[in-house]
Amino acid sequence: MQNNVTAARPANPASFADNILEVRNLKKYFPIRSGLFGRVVGQVKAVDGISFSIGRGTTMGLVGESGCGKTTVGKTILRLNDKTSGDVLFNGEEIFGLGSQELRKKRPRIQIIFQDPYSSLSPRMPVGEIIGEAVKEHGIVPESEFDSYITRIMESCGLQAYHKDRYPHEFSGGQRQRICIARALALNPDFIVCDEPVSALDVSIQAQIINLLADLQKEFGLAFLFISHDLSVVEHISDTVGVMYLGSMAEYGTTEDIFSNPLHPYTKALFSAIPVPDPTVKMDRIILEGSIPSPANPPTGCKFHTRCAQCMERCKTIAPKEVDFSGHMVACHLYYEDKQ
Repeated sequence: MQNNVTAARPANPASFADNILEVRNLKKYFPIRSGLFGRVVGQVKAVDGISFSIGRGTTMGLVGESGCGKTTVGKTILRLNDKTSGDVLFNGEEIFGLGSQELRKKRPRIQIIFQDPYSSLSPRMPVGEIIGEAVKEHGIVPESEFDSYITRIMESCGLQAYHKDRYPHEFSGGQRQRICIARALALNPDFIVCDEPVSALDVSIQAQIINLLADLQKEFGLAFLFISHDLSVVEHISDTVGVMYLGSMAEYGTTEDIFSNPLHPYTKALFSAIPVPDPTVKMDRIILEGSIPSPANPPTGCKFHTRCAQCMERCKTIAPKEVDFSGHMVACHLYYEDKQ
């Protein structure tokens, strides 16, 4: 047991001058409708009160099992989904408080790279138009500089100028993802949501895309929310890490803290599955029994208690509060000083 623990939300590590994004108690519920008149009979609690911040020019990794709400977080931040409650502040300004004209001005500053480079590109448009369509729409550069600007963006992403007239089906998976990155980069953003951008690619190509993102971050000062299942990739690219389970944040802190000293039983189980490239090393795999509960009917108390080997009686009825170990946040009853 560590000392100096307070059962409270950790203070933001930096002010808005340092954080490009602040998410506070964000919730996104989807209604379940039934019957002839579509009466709401329940709610799918896809995101259920999570908080985190992302510093300028840094990367936050967001990990968790499929269906835990990672992608919904990214889409809600971008206002592709409406929020149920909570705050999303970009440069200190509430995203959901913006009118349509104000939001339109903000759109270029917040971009997304989708998971599937095959379905996220229009097959009917050449690459030059795909990358430049939004640039023209938002007037990013004067028309006289448009062609040279698109060429410069493409070259920054490892593409050649003659690729402008080719169509997406003429490219490999890695090249298509570079096109997706160039499309986002062309709007001169400050923040990009990377929704599993390498999961559909071969391992060798994954490394190229990860290195490209790291290089672009250094060159343009970008901040990333990097959503992924691959913990090794997250460890390599991220400055901070959030671990989600069933719509809630189980653990959050710096990458070094999370990977060197995971606290939550769920985080420990995830990390135990990371393969070690040494056949002589014995894997201490933690097997989670049972299935993930439905977000439409989450368990009472701690959502993880149905699969946790360290479950206590209070875990079954009382939802754990967030405990702060000097910026390393964990939501687990094991770390309360006072276990009433």
